Amino acid sequence: MSTEPRLDRRALTTILRDSVLAVASGLLLFGSFPPRPLWFLAPLGIALLTAVLTNYGGCGRTLRAGFGYGFLAGLGFLVPLLPWIGEYVGPLPWLALAGAESVFIGLFGVGTVLAARLRTAPWVVALAVAAVWSLTEWLRSSVPFGGFPWGRLAFGQPEGWLLPLAALGGAPLLSFGVALTGTGLAAAAIVWARRRSLRALVGPVAVACVASVAAVATVPYVDADSGGDRTITVAAIQGSVPRLGLDFNAQRRAVLDNHVRRTLQLADDIAAGREPQPDVVVWPENSSDIDPLRNADAAAGITTASEAVGAPILVGAVLVNADGTTTNSVIVWNGAEGPGDRHDKKIVQPFGEYLPYRSFFRLFSSYADQAGNFVPGNDNGVVTADGIPIGVATCYEVVFDRALTESVRDGAQLIAIPTNNATFGDTEMTYQQLAMSRVRAVEHRRDVVVAATSGVSAIIAADGSVRQETPLFAPAALVSEVTLRTTTTLATRLGPIPEVLLCLGAAAALALAAVRSRRPSDSGEHSRVQRT
Repeated sequence: MSTEPRLDRRALTTILRDSVLAVASGLLLFGSFPPRPLWFLAPLGIALLTAVLTNYGGCGRTLRAGFGYGFLAGLGFLVPLLPWIGEYVGPLPWLALAGAESVFIGLFGVGTVLAARLRTAPWVVALAVAAVWSLTEWLRSSVPFGGFPWGRLAFGQPEGWLLPLAALGGAPLLSFGVALTGTGLAAAAIVWARRRSLRALVGPVAVACVASVAAVATVPYVDADSGGDRTITVAAIQGSVPRLGLDFNAQRRAVLDNHVRRTLQLADDIAAGREPQPDVVVWPENSSDIDPLRNADAAAGITTASEAVGAPILVGAVLVNADGTTTNSVIVWNGAEGPGDRHDKKIVQPFGEYLPYRSFFRLFSSYADQAGNFVPGNDNGVVTADGIPIGVATCYEVVFDRALTESVRDGAQLIAIPTNNATFGDTEMTYQQLAMSRVRAVEHRRDVVVAATSGVSAIIAADGSVRQETPLFAPAALVSEVTLRTTTTLATRLGPIPEVLLCLGAAAALALAAVRSRRPSDSGEHSRVQRT
């Protein structure tokens, strides 16, 4: 009697089980991200996904199955991570982006299946799989349209004990440390389940612990130069907006007036002795909702605020160029002297600040016509205010490694991150972005000032801790002493080198695995259940 129906049911049950576990691994990754302080879920998510992709240490998956399970994990991770994308434009852009980015997690699944064919020690496979994760993170941070690095493992770790790794190799090394911990845990669990041998556990356990040991050893390096060169006082102004959504600035000058008003209130507090005199004031991205270089009333309001507070203001403004394009800029405005140094945002957001293939995407959403016509700048990201070199990463720029690496290498002693989150409403996006700012503080050993139109604004120390922060949707001013530094971390000096080395290692491992792998024989060495 044929047993094929029974095998079909068994295969279907196995596929369903592993699909559920793949989605669960993605949900664990999502759960590790702020505002939840559950950073330890990320290695567990990677461990579970690795176990599924390697068929729990059994015969290898097919590449197609690896992609499928990886893609499901990506959906479990990115669909709940990115709903802010569709807050005011509907679910289609959100789900389309989550699906597109999940393809890269699917490619991680393919790479893991290949790496499992190395036929070497489990701890070596764990190293290779972690490097493959780094390779796919680099890939999705690069393409298409300049990439979308949101959701890198590193950005869920501002509270985690692996955070010090960022000072050695930046966000790429921190992500690799999280992935390596997870793949090491998976290897240890599989080895123990199959062999019950303490001796066989040594390699996998060592791999699972190496990132943690390295991070603990790096803590003194993160805390080095805690005194810095000198201290100054900074203020971050959160003026709030009249309304949330894509038309947050529909009422002319309302956003600018809010920031002028809150700065004048700070000036009153300074005059009364309730707040110290700041050396620099940071306003958010888009805090001037009209071009102050073309509108005298906007310029006058900013000048009044700067003179009242007695300090230059970093003003986020949308500037209209002669050719009709726009520039998202941060201008140093020093009282009656007016505008000085300026940073034009170099990394502009596709489908928000500009729309590639506008005529095509207009067919799917009426919101296509609301996308901006911004053009990127070409400066080094450093502005000087009252003699202080400040590195500026405007909103979306903070997610890209190269933005702040360039500015700190070029002399920035403090980091300012002006941002506008009003277009994303009451979502987790602002907390996810704040976590990135905390990672960047450790990566470059710089204090960070985050100024947001509607929150969360924050003052972040160079060790990644948050000294002050504001609530959402309320006018506020943060005033704090911060430390200026001229020394640079190993991560700043190395720049992209750690990521390049990790990607080369992954490519070498995959090439070796491809050479060593062979097609399953017809003799039944790999059953249908084992290969799915």
